[in-house]
Amino acid sequence: MPPTIIALACDAAHRFSKQSCESITLLTGLGVQGDAHAGRLVQHLSRMAKHPNTPNLRQVHLIHAELFEELAGKGFAVEPGQLGENITTRGIDLLGLSRGTRLRLGETAVIEITGLRNPCAQIDGLAKGLMAATLDKADDGSLIRKCGVMAVVVTGGEVWVGDGIVLESMPLRFEALGVV
Repeated sequence: MPPTIIALACDAAHRFSKQSCESITLLTGLGVQGDAHAGRLVQHLSRMAKHPNTPNLRQVHLIHAELFEELAGKGFAVEPGQLGENITTRGIDLLGLSRGTRLRLGETAVIEITGLRNPCAQIDGLAKGLMAATLDKADDGSLIRKCGVMAVVVTGGEVWVGDGIVLESMPLRFEALGVV
């Protein structure tokens, strides 16, 4: 299966989970229209309290559906939008992308990957132990965060469930994703 958007979600309030929808509109430099996390400056409540004038590198949250299948194998039933993501993908290794990679979503929207989403304790509100299930250890002992990636909107546009995902560009030098 070519890389595809299999679910979309948005929520105007600062709730952990987001409501499923058939389409979203991405706004250049802002994020998802009508989503509580849209804005040029940081919109996550904990980050706003500490550094309100920081650029918003978390305008759009993407998670790979393959994570939900992995979690199901560990006894957790997680549906798209429940972990707060806007876009659920299939067929693309989001966690293996370089910082600065640009993806075209649907006909016109382009996003740039900024980093990893750091899972927080709120995840355990869905099911006890779920946060730990979204983490792993690499051979060198470093922490592997599996809760998706964050991005900014480079070119706006409407995105629909079923739209394709195309690699638009990659940096000349690979830069591993860090937490944003």
